[in-house]
Amino acid sequence: MYIVFIALMALNVSVEVLDGFVLVEDSLQNTIGNSSQRNAIISNELETYYKANPDKVKEWYNKGQQVTKASDDMHVYVQDLKEKIVKVADGKKGDVNNINHKDDLDAASRVMLAPINGEGKKLKEAIDSYRTMLANMVQDPEKKGVIEKGLSTAAPSGRTWEESLFENMPVAAAVTLLTKLQSDIRNAQGEVMSNLLSSVDMGDYKVNRVQAQVIPASQIVMRGSEYKANIVLSAIDTTVQPTVFVNGRTLDKGMNGLYTVQTSSVGTFPIEGYIEMPNSDGSVLHSDFKTEYFVTEPSATVAPTLMNVLYAGIENPIRIAVSGVPSGNVFPSITNASLTKKGDLWAAVPSAGSVGKEAVVTVTAQMADGRRVEMAKTNFRVKMLPDPMPYLEYKDANGNTRTFRGGSISKRDLMQTDGILAAIDDGILNIKFTVLRFELTYPDSFGNMLRKTVEGGNFSDDQKKFIRDQARGKQFWINRVVTRGPDGIERTISPIQVIVN
Repeated sequence: MYIVFIALMALNVSVEVLDGFVLVEDSLQNTIGNSSQRNAIISNELETYYKANPDKVKEWYNKGQQVTKASDDMHVYVQDLKEKIVKVADGKKGDVNNINHKDDLDAASRVMLAPINGEGKKLKEAIDSYRTMLANMVQDPEKKGVIEKGLSTAAPSGRTWEESLFENMPVAAAVTLLTKLQSDIRNAQGEVMSNLLSSVDMGDYKVNRVQAQVIPASQIVMRGSEYKANIVLSAIDTTVQPTVFVNGRTLDKGMNGLYTVQTSSVGTFPIEGYIEMPNSDGSVLHSDFKTEYFVTEPSATVAPTLMNVLYAGIENPIRIAVSGVPSGNVFPSITNASLTKKGDLWAAVPSAGSVGKEAVVTVTAQMADGRRVEMAKTNFRVKMLPDPMPYLEYKDANGNTRTFRGGSISKRDLMQTDGILAAIDDGILNIKFTVLRFELTYPDSFGNMLRKTVEGGNFSDDQKKFIRDQARGKQFWINRVVTRGPDGIERTISPIQVIVN
């Protein structure tokens, strides 16, 4: 199953898509609850049969206990991974049921794809081992195939299974994918438990409850693909074919309970009906079922890696990815800017004339069948770079580089600096500017303001001598600082007050 989504600005996925993941998460949790209840009923029936005839039922009962323990262990393991991802995104107090940073694109990769301690490879190995154990307990090739397909870790071409699930995946989607895996685990457990129960001679034991099941290949599908689900009973006589009524029509018995419907629009769609199966006494067993599936729009990740806008005249790194589609099959374009591939990222460079306008990123992906589909169209505002801040750099007594932006400073530290620098360094941008010229302004003994002007960013010999002669408590200003940024625009920026300490 592939879930694709859109991140509009500042690494924030749109609220509508994030809310959609919450709805899917809630539905999957309900499905898991129903599956767990069904599995508990089957387990209790096996235990009842074992107590009545332990010699005959011991083999199936022991296998049932083994399946239950392995399934519970896998469920807990996946739950722990969900909690780790959320805590990386939200901190130690992160709550899986109340995620703050749903759009965080790094947390899932850090937990699942880290080169040394990544959990993705371990999870795949655990699923493979669990799937093999379950499949070995089932003799029927069709049922074995259902289990193996439901827990498949086959990877798309050119990517590992774990990369296809967790690379560039926001926290909300990663948690939902892991919840879907928990649902698959409970479904596989139920399939094996049902098979173990049916292996007991039904002529010796009466079945007092039969649970209808809807087993979808996936509850979340992309528009244009097919929704598929097996609708079966958990304990049946394999010599009698049940009749399935779903959404007002009867399924062809040759389909063996496989329900298929073409998806043409997005939304939530109900699946409901009932199953009828004749009993040996001529009566008819009637069991209702009800579930739903979700159809989502295809979408892509288009996220600026540094900011929520694009700045004119500089390279703005943007992460562009489509979940489940190799990067070589993703084709983005942009208006009012140029777009160039830079390693794993893209660099958008808006022109100076596009300030105040919008740059529109359009992402097209080539599907497995060769079709090219538009996955996302995202608008970004183009702004001029903000003014940089002036500062002095010096080394302290321990040789550590320090930054001075105004106020008191010792003469020793002041003499360590060569001149004035300027940069934007606000935790988001880190852009150096070139200082073209500046003035050193100071009062003389009569209160007149004197100036010492220099071209470039370094103190002149005259300015250095002036600084060396200043006594404690004296002050001066570095002002009329003119800079040029990578966008080529000259700016006069704010002054620095210096008090000799």
